[in-house]
Amino acid sequence: MVEDPSGVPEQPGSQWYDNEAGPLVRPYAMTGGRTRPGPRGVRFDLIALVTLDDSAPGLDDSTALGPEHRTLIELCRAETQSVAELAAGADLPVGVVRVLLGDLLETGCVRVSRPVPPAQLPDEKILREVIDGLRAL
Repeated sequence: MVEDPSGVPEQPGSQWYDNEAGPLVRPYAMTGGRTRPGPRGVRFDLIALVTLDDSAPGLDDSTALGPEHRTLIELCRAETQSVAELAAGADLPVGVVRVLLGDLLETGCVRVSRPVPPAQLPDEKILREVIDGLRAL
């Protein structure tokens, strides 16, 4: 028998169970061993916004989606959230959330709005000129 730091002997196989948290599921089990979201090679930035598509046909099919998928759907049901917010809300690693979102994107359950690349944002000088022009009015 193995002893934990508190000196209490552990039963064989108990490393998969936490008395306070319940059964532990490894991240690779949640994603089926996948580390990348979907075959299309979609990449989810932390600030990408995820919106639930209420018209998706498989949205209420509980047999096709795992519990983690349903958790993400419920989090998106209330409001559009970023990938980082979903990871925090679901208490899952960001890598796992990205893979699960890839599944939801493929089934059409969610839509993703990618952030604007910094190169496409307006120049700070132009914005300052606009502000100065508005103040002059």
